[in-house]
Amino acid sequence: MDLRRLAVLAAALAALAGGWWGRGAEASIHTYDREPFREVGNAFLLSGGSEGIVADGADPAAPASSFIKFVNVTFWRTPEAAESHSKMAHSTGLVQAILFEAADRDNIGGSAYGGQRSICCTPDLAKLEGCKQGEVIRRPSSDDQDWPYVLDTHFSANYLSVKLEEEQVHITKTGMYNLFFISCDPKLRGLTMSGKTIWRNPGGYLPGRMAPLMKFYVLMSLAYLLVMIVWFSQYIRFWRDILPIQNWITLVIALGLFEMTLWYFEYLNFNSSGVRPVGITTWVVTVGAIRKTVSRLLILSISMGYGVVRPTLGGLTSKVLLLGLTYFLASEMLDIAENVGTINDISGKARLFLVLPDAFLDAFLILWIFTSLSRTLEKLQARRSSVKLDIYRKFTNALAISVIASVAWIGYEVYFKATDPFSERWQSAWIITAFWDVLALVLLVVICYLWAPSQSSQRYAYSGEAADDDDEEAQSLTKGDGEVGMVKIDKDRSVGVSNAFSLEDEAEEDKRE
Repeated sequence: MDLRRLAVLAAALAALAGGWWGRGAEASIHTYDREPFREVGNAFLLSGGSEGIVADGADPAAPASSFIKFVNVTFWRTPEAAESHSKMAHSTGLVQAILFEAADRDNIGGSAYGGQRSICCTPDLAKLEGCKQGEVIRRPSSDDQDWPYVLDTHFSANYLSVKLEEEQVHITKTGMYNLFFISCDPKLRGLTMSGKTIWRNPGGYLPGRMAPLMKFYVLMSLAYLLVMIVWFSQYIRFWRDILPIQNWITLVIALGLFEMTLWYFEYLNFNSSGVRPVGITTWVVTVGAIRKTVSRLLILSISMGYGVVRPTLGGLTSKVLLLGLTYFLASEMLDIAENVGTINDISGKARLFLVLPDAFLDAFLILWIFTSLSRTLEKLQARRSSVKLDIYRKFTNALAISVIASVAWIGYEVYFKATDPFSERWQSAWIITAFWDVLALVLLVVICYLWAPSQSSQRYAYSGEAADDDDEEAQSLTKGDGEVGMVKIDKDRSVGVSNAFSLEDEAEEDKRE
């Protein structure tokens, strides 16, 4: 496989995948602080939230565990709108809360004679649909005549505000539920709303699409713990022969275990309280950003031959560290935007602004990794370092497979998103996020296997060309005593030539880099 072509292909698709799916989701306690309504067609509209909710059990006598509850929801109109009505007037403005399942989205709104679709009932639609002018067009669901669920709230006299009566809506059907607050009264331009709604699943406050991830992070924590136990037992056993690169592998394993554990406890807190404290979530995503940064720099350093064909990164150290710092900042900002608070608070343009730097940095890292890996393989092949070359070929195959798997999964993500614009397949959406964590763990396990601490660890370390010759001599000695003299003569004869080749090769490498 041509590594350079593979790198270009991966880099081209990395920008497409970057940030497509995140861990973020709306909190199950939605808080509104004088949120403004926006004009959409002939209606004023405010989105109240969208979550997957699993229905209650079959026992109707059991207390409701899946519900959406309205708490202290208050609507505020402008003083001008209030003053246009007298103190004796009864109903001076209508605001409706519309709750519907995604499958019933076409039951809201309508169009007269094939024209533009309207949310609110017009005179023509009143004749065609039988709706009431000035209200939201609603057609009953085929499954339940009471759905979509509508709550009406009327302003009285010339009061500035009106409070929606607290109500708890019992969810009896599993689905993706959407809540909108809508007013069809043109006099209510400038309408705002405050209060909160509480969305709950049978297992707690976690949104339906996030609930499976809590169990997933338990399994991932156990997997990282197992890797840590096996790795650390070997690390302690052969601590005298530990290579610098193995210290970095230990750090990545520890960060992975810490991150997965933190995600579990963050989700556990979210599930029990219904909110995501900014401090806790920020701490979790910061650990995740550090883990991703160190993991990428580890793969880059291995690809450059750090500790194997070169003792240090030399003049490239500052460039690698600068890239790592830049990637950490980009990843941190994106993860905070996706996980701290509510995703809907970020507009499409703002999110795109955060996704692009992270995606392009990933693409650049892929190019650099495969370019460096290609040079390292050429160098090992030229030096005939068979043991090291075998390890790097296995590492190359693992990276190639991971890139191919990533490209295939990116294609699936695009297909998944394009064919599910209303998130009706929310129950399986968690797999999109989980795949990348599993892929990172599998690649880490491969690296642990190839660079596992052992008595022969120092054979793979950089110690000049003499070390490679020692390896060849050690292998030759096992073939028989008759070959010892020949091996020693060949070794002595080749030391000067090998050292000269090494210096020339390193000088050429420095010029290229």
